[in-house]
Amino acid sequence: MRDSELLTVPEVMARLKVGRSAVYDLLRSRQLASITIGRARRIPAHVPADFIHTRLDQEAAA
Repeated sequence: MRDSELLTVPEVMARLKVGRSAVYDLLRSRQLASITIGRARRIPAHVPADFIHTRLDQEAAA
């Protein structure tokens, strides 16, 4: 089973070195998976790394 740690949007911002609107754009376009707990958005800890690997694979294939 994958790591069950959940990250906040600011933590994902720090990991990806992007701004808040960029993270919300990625969430909205479903490029980053997330869950909502009450009003809080949480991203599983493996998602930013998976996103990076997918983008690297896509750019290597182009």
